[in-house]
Amino acid sequence: MRFSLRALAHLAALVLVAGRALAIDYPPATRGDQIDQYHGISVPDPYRWMEEIDSPQTHAWVAAQAKISSAYLAALPHRDEIARRLKQIWNFERWDAPERSGANWFYTHNDGLQNQAVLYVTANPAAKGRVLLDPNTLSADGTISLRDMAVSDDGRLLAYALSDGGSDWQIWHVRDVASGKDLPDTLHWSKAGGCSWLKDGSGFYYTLYDAPRAAEVLKAANQYEKLYLHRLGTPQSQDVLTYTRSDDPGWFVAGTVSDDGHYLVIQANHGDEVQNTLLVQDLTIKAAPITAVIPKPTAVYTVIGNIGPTFYVVTDDGAPRYRLIAIDLAHPGREHWRSVVPEGKATLDAASLVGGQLITQYLQDAHSVVLRYTPAGKLLGSVQLPGLGTAQGFAGHFEDPDTYYSYSSYTTPATIQRLDLASGASSLWRAPQLQGFQPADYETVQVFYTSADGTRVPMFITARRGVKRNGNLPTILYGYGGFNISIEPAFSPAVAAWLERGGVYAVASLRGGGEYGRAWHEAGMKTHKQHVFDDCIAAAEYLIAQQWTNPKRLALRGASNGGLLVAAVEEQRPELFAAAIPQVGVLDMLRFRDFTVGKGWESDYGSVDDAAEFKALFAYSPYQNVKADIDYPATLILTGDHDDRVFPAHSFKFAAAMQHAHPDGKPILIRIETRAGHGQGKPTTQQIEETADVYAFILNAMGLGST
Repeated sequence: MRFSLRALAHLAALVLVAGRALAIDYPPATRGDQIDQYHGISVPDPYRWMEEIDSPQTHAWVAAQAKISSAYLAALPHRDEIARRLKQIWNFERWDAPERSGANWFYTHNDGLQNQAVLYVTANPAAKGRVLLDPNTLSADGTISLRDMAVSDDGRLLAYALSDGGSDWQIWHVRDVASGKDLPDTLHWSKAGGCSWLKDGSGFYYTLYDAPRAAEVLKAANQYEKLYLHRLGTPQSQDVLTYTRSDDPGWFVAGTVSDDGHYLVIQANHGDEVQNTLLVQDLTIKAAPITAVIPKPTAVYTVIGNIGPTFYVVTDDGAPRYRLIAIDLAHPGREHWRSVVPEGKATLDAASLVGGQLITQYLQDAHSVVLRYTPAGKLLGSVQLPGLGTAQGFAGHFEDPDTYYSYSSYTTPATIQRLDLASGASSLWRAPQLQGFQPADYETVQVFYTSADGTRVPMFITARRGVKRNGNLPTILYGYGGFNISIEPAFSPAVAAWLERGGVYAVASLRGGGEYGRAWHEAGMKTHKQHVFDDCIAAAEYLIAQQWTNPKRLALRGASNGGLLVAAVEEQRPELFAAAIPQVGVLDMLRFRDFTVGKGWESDYGSVDDAAEFKALFAYSPYQNVKADIDYPATLILTGDHDDRVFPAHSFKFAAAMQHAHPDGKPILIRIETRAGHGQGKPTTQQIEETADVYAFILNAMGLGST
């Protein structure tokens, strides 16, 4: 296929004119005649051929798009200056909260610009640790990442999973902690599901899928996840199948050994449904049966620990904002459940059983509140947090005297605190030092606005302290709104760089997320998905009405399900935004289930097999709703060539449709990162370069490229 490209020098000259519609010769994309039938409706799919991402035709189109987008982005004013400042701000030490196994403590640390965080081990958290695993040594470009890990109960063995090039596929290895050397054990074809050691360290449970065909490793639908037991020193072919669901290919399974080693706890979800079954096996009895405690998935049941045969479980059964209950395995019937911490006004987001206490983490209007209880449910006190932020961690064992946690906000990077469980007092373990960025110069406020149907929706707005709202501030609105996932305050060097340039950063807590429990989530699911887009549109309108910004200075950004949000909203209300950045988005809502783990998303999006759900999907699906000659915002579509969660053909097809619909309008570009996946494990260098491109693109679209 032959492509006609303008001279790159001419293209570079054109992009220097901020805010103008640029004449870009987009690579031609053949429009096929594929038409699908859904409930009597004919739906064209002219770019079906792009789903063959390794075909010569698709490769040629991708290469041509990369030339255009690379030249355009490289020529944008201040792009390199932005990248330099991002690198300076990014260059600060950061840690995660240490956790103990046996006599050893484990934590990760990044010295600032390392592509991947390094795993350390120490006998004393107050002392400097020893490098146990440095993923930066495993690839020249930093694209091999540590995706998951579990340490044996005695702290002698580390099971760790590596991901190559951003893929969700993981390869498990085992390392001797004392020597730092790997054992021969290597396990393939795992995705998520985690890993959990037997109490004696002789083996561990993990999940896997059947190996896909070589040509479809990044594309094939993943079905019938299986829980296996691996015994150290044996080949993977001898691993013992412990549990799977053979009745339906869409079940996800996971297994965890209880802290006392007595039980194997199995959880199974149908797709991404926020409800699960719960099964238990007594590991002290040879060949003991797997017994269903919760046989049907009618609610969430998350085991956080046990004291003997009493299991402590976080659930939304009878409590839409979640509660903590105790289930005695000797009498597991619902009538015998004991309420330990009842449902409250805030959403119970997580809990742990550590040091003989229950540490409960709540979301109060989408920010953290942490309370401590006895196992009988007596309130011991709260963990004092400094503001509107997010606390995470609180891991440990029943006998531990202390636990560690992180706290961060939109303006403050994560500090690591030690919590003394006897006194309830926190003390600083580690705190980062930023390069030139002063958190005290910025502030976050939480506001509430009204969506189209009258629903009250919260939003965090972060800006320079005391900034005057003049209706002209460059603003990025970020959202997600799906899968019961809560978007909580957290520091990002990328956001810090935007604030430093005088920008405003707004995050709306959209329906579909988990900020207010089950009802909030379900209000943005399936046939109610339009509520999510309405909430986002209302957030944009609020920012404009309250004189934070105006449509020429407002950009919309989101990733994954948030990429769907961006694309759908920019189609429905294009006049509200100067720029739109859909990243690794689910953009063809009629075919998402055909690739990788997409079938599981039907629990949130719905299925084309259901007439009402198809109608809702078709009404907002970005790929199918591109209209000709609409003045869409300048759009930069981001994806990765190794994205085996949201298949990159989503982005390819959407980009081709947008470019075809309005070839002479504002720029519609696609940036395809090589050796990158859905986002997890992305090297620091890639993150900096991508952010510089995004900010330069947004500023140019806002008419601020020359300032």
